[in-house]
Amino acid sequence: MKRLLFVLLVWPLLAHGQTLEECQQAAEQNYPLIRQYGLIEKMTELEVDNLDKGWLPQVSATAQGSYQSDVMSWPDQMQSMMTQMGIDLKGLRKDQYRVGVDVSQMVYDGGTIKSHKELVRRQGEMQTAQHEVTMYQIRQRVNDLYFGILLLKEQIQLNHDLQALLSSNEQKLASMFKRGTASESDYNLVKAERLSVVQQATSLESRKKALTMMLSTFCGKSIDDIGVSLKEMTDASTMNLQGASVKCNRPELKLIMSQLNVADAQEKVLDASLLPKFSLFAQGYYGYPGYNMFDDMLRHQWSLNGIIGARLSWNIGALYTRKNDLAKIRLQRETAETSRDAFLFNNQLEQIQQNEEIAHYRKLMADDAEIISLRSSVRKAAESKLSHGIIDASDLVKEINSENAAKLQQSIHEIQLLKAIYDLKNTTNN
Repeated sequence: MKRLLFVLLVWPLLAHGQTLEECQQAAEQNYPLIRQYGLIEKMTELEVDNLDKGWLPQVSATAQGSYQSDVMSWPDQMQSMMTQMGIDLKGLRKDQYRVGVDVSQMVYDGGTIKSHKELVRRQGEMQTAQHEVTMYQIRQRVNDLYFGILLLKEQIQLNHDLQALLSSNEQKLASMFKRGTASESDYNLVKAERLSVVQQATSLESRKKALTMMLSTFCGKSIDDIGVSLKEMTDASTMNLQGASVKCNRPELKLIMSQLNVADAQEKVLDASLLPKFSLFAQGYYGYPGYNMFDDMLRHQWSLNGIIGARLSWNIGALYTRKNDLAKIRLQRETAETSRDAFLFNNQLEQIQQNEEIAHYRKLMADDAEIISLRSSVRKAAESKLSHGIIDASDLVKEINSENAAKLQQSIHEIQLLKAIYDLKNTTNN
């Protein structure tokens, strides 16, 4: 464990490798969904700005032409009397025309615009929170790639050490074979084992290259080497890993809270829809007939006409569906709260499992160093026995492989422990 920690601490200084935190940040910035953060904010601003324009005067222009089957006319007696007086009562024409403008200014809307603006903002926050959940999931994928590369690097280093050890024994057997103190089959066995280990190194390098390319693709830049910073190691080692649950700060909880906020905003919109609305209006048009019908009966001429006033409206239709609408909002809240409780419950179970994994790896690592020490002493004794002709090369190769397996197991336990620590950090977002 001390050897691994030393390597992890000096990597950033020697190789200038990418730390896990740097890889996570690069992957999040490179992920295509990152662009949607700005898009959501702009769309929300545009919708709020459109709602604000509801306070501006609403202007509409109209043009109308019509032909009626009947129109207002003078009574026959009055028309006869006016004719005797020499006055021609033409009456209204059946074809009528107007070109006009209507202007309306909202004075009081019962809080409708304000409540809709709040709803739009809450919906924008919910969309942003949903993207944060998606972006957070990238961390675990980066963690898996990162520690996979870390494990392969350690395996490659152990493979090189094994090659060096087998090469040393191969040279010894070659010398012994020349002196006639070892058989050719012993020499060939060790040489074949070394070549097999060389093949394993090729396979390990290929797997490491593939994972490095995948990590580079995630990060959007070339990752030549990796390393863990001193700060990351300090943060990991000071975590509460005694089996107690750590407070969860995951973005999923923020998403659920934003869903509850949307429900609150929807309820305010319902309340605002029940209130009356007060506005001012003005209408004007140029056409025939005008507001002075009697004058238009005498003269078939277009005229300017206008009217101004105030309007109070109260649509009580929202009362018909209010009960059901409130019930739907209540169900939305209950669904969000149930999702929150389920997430926290599952997150706590995950923390328990990961804490147990950390404790498990620490117990395994407690004996790793002693096992390696014993395997090394056995291997050295085997080398001595081989040089004295007590055992053959197959027995030596067996002990060499056993020692390497012990070293490899130690490295696996160390990396697994470190990964479990970071998995726990990812589970709690602490």
